[in-house]
Amino acid sequence: MNPPPGDVCPAARGFVPPVRTAGRHSYDRHPYGRHPYGRHPYGRHPYGRHGLALPAPAPLPGEVSPSLRTAVSAVLVALSCLLVPFGALAAWAAYGLADTRGYVTAMAPLASNAAVRDAVADTMGDGVAHEAGVNPVFLREAVRSFTATRAYRAVWDAGNTAAHTAVLKALREDRADGDDGPVTVDLATVTAPLKRRLTADHVPFAERLPVEHTRVALLPSDDLTALRKGYRVLDVAGFWLPLAAVVFGVAGIAVASCRRRAVTATALGTALGGAFLGLAVAVGRRLTLADLPDEARRPAAAAVYDALTATLRSASWLLFALGLTVAAATWITRSGSPVVRRLRGRRASPDPTPAAPAPAPAPEPTRIRA
Repeated sequence: MNPPPGDVCPAARGFVPPVRTAGRHSYDRHPYGRHPYGRHPYGRHPYGRHGLALPAPAPLPGEVSPSLRTAVSAVLVALSCLLVPFGALAAWAAYGLADTRGYVTAMAPLASNAAVRDAVADTMGDGVAHEAGVNPVFLREAVRSFTATRAYRAVWDAGNTAAHTAVLKALREDRADGDDGPVTVDLATVTAPLKRRLTADHVPFAERLPVEHTRVALLPSDDLTALRKGYRVLDVAGFWLPLAAVVFGVAGIAVASCRRRAVTATALGTALGGAFLGLAVAVGRRLTLADLPDEARRPAAAAVYDALTATLRSASWLLFALGLTVAAATWITRSGSPVVRRLRGRRASPDPTPAAPAPAPAPEPTRIRA
């Protein structure tokens, strides 16, 4: 039914024709200023079909530009990746080496190490032979046989516990009078069971071995001040450096304009930090062994170094593997990857075996058919 003359169609009432400004349609941009997903999923707004290039949407008042967010994210992610190896090293020194039980547990397997046993036999044999006035060669063989017993393992653990406790006490306590002596450990805990073992084996001159409370210096008094300062720095850094690395990494991912790229960069940086940490451990081992004046003691020193840094090497491999795994996962699950397209194709493809149509119901008999 046509509307009366002078009137308009009811469906057209209230219609406002589009206003064209500077040659561009008012529908070229999203009606609410910006598309809720940043850009339209098809590249342009569906109403902007006038062949005109659409300008990049300007940031709203109070909104940070994507370039600035990318720059801030890059700085935060770089700081996080830089702190990863140093944080792991500080945490290992503050919580790994400072734990007496963990230290003794790490050093316990060395009691059965051949190189360490030979070094202990040579050191103790020469020292005890000098005090007792007997042949050092014969006494070294006796001590070497003692290192194969269970009593030696107990003495080994007790000696490591006493030495570690003495060193920690000296590093944590600072005398007010400034009269700091060297850090020492008593050898009576080692010589007493050794004398009992040699006496039971009827070793000549075993009863002449002195069992006195002889103090052996572990750390010189001149280095205590510097060592205490270094220990306090490691104690603080062992907690704050790993925490700062995590906070910077999370903040860098949160402020990034493209969080997937930020996650990938953080993961690759973490893997690189783990590789750098493992390289530092290997270089430190080489330098430590190179500084030893006696080449015969290098196998024993290498065994001790490997036992102390076992946790640090495991941490470096864990960081390396975790970083590569996360980076590979983000790369595989990106929007344009073949895996994602294959999954989307499976979801969108129709069923290749459509169900057979249901049979039509039989017509009811009529009077004529009856």
